Amino acid sequence: MARELALQTLFSVEVGHQPPSEALSQTFTHSGSRGSQRAFIQDLVYGTLEHSEESDRAFSPLLEGWTIDRLPTIDRLLLRMSLFELLHRPQIPRAVVINEAVELAKKFSTEDSGRFINGVLAAACNGARKADETQ
Repeated sequence: MARELALQTLFSVEVGHQPPSEALSQTFTHSGSRGSQRAFIQDLVYGTLEHSEESDRAFSPLLEGWTIDRLPTIDRLLLRMSLFELLHRPQIPRAVVINEAVELAKKFSTEDSGRFINGVLAAACNGARKADETQ
């Protein structure tokens, strides 16, 4: 539920052009989230926004015939949010991050988005694993 709320908040920032603090405030008011859930949502939102360029650089080469601008907004936000978690929150299992992103894509995006998100994130994880092995 927290990732869903973070995604909705990011969508408000991206499409609604709301400042992140205002979008988070609305999310918290309407969701009834508390304590650690709020902290996690806030971390996802601000972390995703702060590291969006880094995330874009990480998944751009994996898009095969697509550009970031052509992606559905939800898919782009999910990839950014998931890459932020994969790169900056290693304590969260990769499988959990990918599974949550796929489920959110199925719920909020196109019919093919779940498979697409899964493929891009799996490729990103495989690339990160290979980079770790060479160091």
